[in-house]
Amino acid sequence: MTIGRTGPIEPSRPINESGKGALAGKIAKNDDTVDISTEAYKKADWLSAVEIVSAAPAPGIRADRVAELKAKINDPAYITEALLRGTADKIIDVLWPSGGDKLKF
Repeated sequence: MTIGRTGPIEPSRPINESGKGALAGKIAKNDDTVDISTEAYKKADWLSAVEIVSAAPAPGIRADRVAELKAKINDPAYITEALLRGTADKIIDVLWPSGGDKLKF
């Protein structure tokens, strides 16, 4: 099995052509070791989390809430100067939490 720099993990392959693994009795020495890097552990944890999330059922879309928000946005009285200033302030607080000149990403 190999892990590419940017590619996915390749699935493991059978040891011999018949598709069966080698028998344990045929191994003469058992002093081989494998070191697994912390990067590999992190990647395995990440892939496990992705599989769990992908298998979870998608939450239902709340059509009533979507319709309510669409109605608010289409109402000219909803978008006020106070709403725009508040939104801009929140964006600035997220991007520049310390008030400095560097963006936070």
